[in-house]
Amino acid sequence: MKGLIVAAGQGTRLRDIAPSKPLALVRGVPLIEHVIGSAHEAGIGEFIVVTGYEGERLEAFLRGLTARRGFAITTVRNPDWRGANGLSVAVAEPHLDEQFVLMMADHLFDWTFLADLIAAGGEAKGVVLAIDRRLDNPLVDLDDVTRVETDSDGAILRIGKLIEPYNAFDTGVFLASKALIEAIGQDIAQGGSGGISGGMTILAARGRAKTFDIGNRFWLDVDDAVAHTHAERVQA
Repeated sequence: MKGLIVAAGQGTRLRDIAPSKPLALVRGVPLIEHVIGSAHEAGIGEFIVVTGYEGERLEAFLRGLTARRGFAITTVRNPDWRGANGLSVAVAEPHLDEQFVLMMADHLFDWTFLADLIAAGGEAKGVVLAIDRRLDNPLVDLDDVTRVETDSDGAILRIGKLIEPYNAFDTGVFLASKALIEAIGQDIAQGGSGGISGGMTILAARGRAKTFDIGNRFWLDVDDAVAHTHAERVQA
């Protein structure tokens, strides 16, 4: 299975730590190398990385990473990197199989829950999102995290920033199908920004957005200096 990593954004809140957020060091290793390494442990054999801001710098690092660790990495440049994150998913479509794992370049995670997500399988024409139901998780920034409301069977009812009510958090790890890309396009056609959450909302309305509970396992969105400090302290 291929892994798609979104790494195109500016990462302004980590700019004092690194000019390119995916290359910000955590315990001496760039964020994106942590992500690729964890996904590889989980069984991902090939990676598509979508670049944008500081693209040349990141692409040069990834070429070196391929040479150093033997990872199979293809880079795709998103010319609309200032736009919503779903545009980076869409631009990678020609390189993807019907089903793939979607990850964020700045989300660290325990590789075992990705392995379990893959083993559990996904929606043929939908998405399964890894969620954290620990609403008191001290590593979560409530002002920034994407919130999720699910029904009793784990189907997504709503997803987005600052929604109320909610009963889970989006970890940024998905077992997706190309139906997500189609839904992102539909979101744009309906006047939306083309974000991943917009596509997920459309799939949820079709009953095609499910969840996988990660339990007590680790994940962390390294989006600002506070989260970076957490990342330096916590062993994934």
